[in-house]
Amino acid sequence: MTPEHLDVIVVGAGLSGIDAGWHLKHRLPGRTFALLESRDEIGGTWSLFRYPGIRSDSDMFTFGYGWRPWPDARAIADGPSILAYLRDAVREAGLEPHLRFGHRVVGLSWSSADARWTVEVERGGARATMTAGFVLMCAGYYDPERGHDPPFPGRERFGGRIVHPQAWPDDLDWRGRRVVVIGSGATAVTLVPAMAKDAAHVTMLQRSPTWILSLPGEDPIARLLGRVLPPRWRHAAVRWKNVRIGRAVFAACRRWPDRVGAKLLEWARRQLPPGYPVERDFRPRYRPWEQRLCLVPDGDFFKAIRAGRASVVTDHVEAFDEAGLRLRSGARLDADVIVTATGLELKLLAGIVPVVDGVPVTPASALPYRGIMLSGVPNLAMVFGYTNASWTLRADLVCDWTCRVIAHMERVGATWAVPRPRPGDVGTEPFVDFSSGYFQRAMDRLPKQSKEAPWRAEQNYLLERRTLGRGELDDGVLRFEGAREGAAARRVETATAA
Repeated sequence: MTPEHLDVIVVGAGLSGIDAGWHLKHRLPGRTFALLESRDEIGGTWSLFRYPGIRSDSDMFTFGYGWRPWPDARAIADGPSILAYLRDAVREAGLEPHLRFGHRVVGLSWSSADARWTVEVERGGARATMTAGFVLMCAGYYDPERGHDPPFPGRERFGGRIVHPQAWPDDLDWRGRRVVVIGSGATAVTLVPAMAKDAAHVTMLQRSPTWILSLPGEDPIARLLGRVLPPRWRHAAVRWKNVRIGRAVFAACRRWPDRVGAKLLEWARRQLPPGYPVERDFRPRYRPWEQRLCLVPDGDFFKAIRAGRASVVTDHVEAFDEAGLRLRSGARLDADVIVTATGLELKLLAGIVPVVDGVPVTPASALPYRGIMLSGVPNLAMVFGYTNASWTLRADLVCDWTCRVIAHMERVGATWAVPRPRPGDVGTEPFVDFSSGYFQRAMDRLPKQSKEAPWRAEQNYLLERRTLGRGELDDGVLRFEGAREGAAARRVETATAA
């Protein structure tokens, strides 16, 4: 049986995959494509994660799509609202016919002789193959099947419930109970005020603090503009405002880290009880924006502490016991429920090692072309968003750039595009200049960037709008090769067979 052939296969139907579908439909009309999703629904992170209080860690005017306005003035939105937004986007973009649920991609093999990818999928308990001229990886960067869950000593002795946010159980009841949340990142900072509403008390146990920034839950400019502008115009105006503010904040953190850090501590001090040891619990070991800033809408995290419903302990876990945790300092924390908000496990390309003409190409062995393609790997692109801004800002650029590349291949008579290193092109820098644990744990599995373009991803949306949005594609590194005539004949054969 001849495998189904498509012009483009998109792997994943989360935030990036939906964005890719819209771009393919509108930028390359007439091309055949499918969004392969391993689960039974769209949404990725926003349908998988169901822990209390889950919300965006970027403002919704940049986190939402440029082509689909965010409908209200909330800057930080909860998970169910984001999932509803994504469902509406799929429906309004007419992407339902392109969705293939229960399709887990487990293998990718490129043949230069055939100028196509063979995509091996698991569906319905069986394996099948499809083929595609181009593959766009939109599976995110973390392992959806497991989070980072360290093997704490004595864990098996604990008499209560232990849960990880990535596998939140539907039957967990924390009302009136003592809760300890281990961790200090965005997930922990979100969980604490959400659980504190009903728990007897919630303690956030952190090895070291995280920089926290309180923002209004509703954007006042968006609310004002909503009275006088149509939704699309308001969305565009607020999006640009927030892009520029975000860029300015990041630049200030890099240029004046001590001054910015002092200001963040001052803002935290204002929202905490008098005499609170702010330096101990809210001054991290790293500089602002060496990891993502944790955003808290309307200071809800600080409000929970001020109300006495939550507290922060800066210490290390020595061991679990029957009733809670023993700490390295000699103190202990009693608990009925322990939440291990200890992070993610990074998984580039959904854990798949692409095979090119029989040779496996691991990401760590390749150079990253603009943070989108891997050297020596034809017609395969991946969406990896910004670490210092909204993920979706870069997803928009990468999806649009991929459509430009596919259209350019057609114009110049090529069947594949492949980045090829020049003499002297080497990778010496981390793929992601970020100190977060999930990146550091995966550093040996990631490619190394060069100091110079195009073998690096610029963490700068305003710059990449020019380089990816309007930059020259024939740059001497991205090579357009192959013979279009053969590919055209195969498309005719495929259409005839269908």
